[in-house]
Amino acid sequence: MNITAIYPGTFDPVTNGHIDIIARAARIYHKVIVAVAVNRNKSPLFEVTQRVELLQQVTADFENVSIIGFDNLLVDCAKQQGANVILRGLRAISDFEYEFQLAGMNRRLSPDLETMFLTPAEQYEFISSSMIKEIARLGGDVSSFVPEIVQQQLFKKFNRG
Repeated sequence: MNITAIYPGTFDPVTNGHIDIIARAARIYHKVIVAVAVNRNKSPLFEVTQRVELLQQVTADFENVSIIGFDNLLVDCAKQQGANVILRGLRAISDFEYEFQLAGMNRRLSPDLETMFLTPAEQYEFISSSMIKEIARLGGDVSSFVPEIVQQQLFKKFNRG
């Protein structure tokens, strides 16, 4: 059975934890679509086009992974892309309640679309894009948390490189 998963997020910026989830999903699903949300409720550091480009660069080795931007309901985007599964990452128990609510709402909006959860590898459980931005803004070393190309872009944004 060919199952297509859609992995949505803001990815601002993409972290090694995100890439871990993408790599593992690429082994499980026939096709993985990483869907970069515009999300007007947040003030992203990188524009959606930049986030899509960074993800394309860091996932170039995965033949069954594609990257898109989206600015509509996730369930509508999933249908447009032919996805059968929404893939979500869970880092900690604190993520669970919010993700559980999202899964329930998405099921209500689109009963034929399943939500599956993956946890990141242990070394990435604590990484969040917000923390990475704060560390980079304050001049800290983020090299073990993000790919080199992302680190370079963070340095540019914060005039550090």
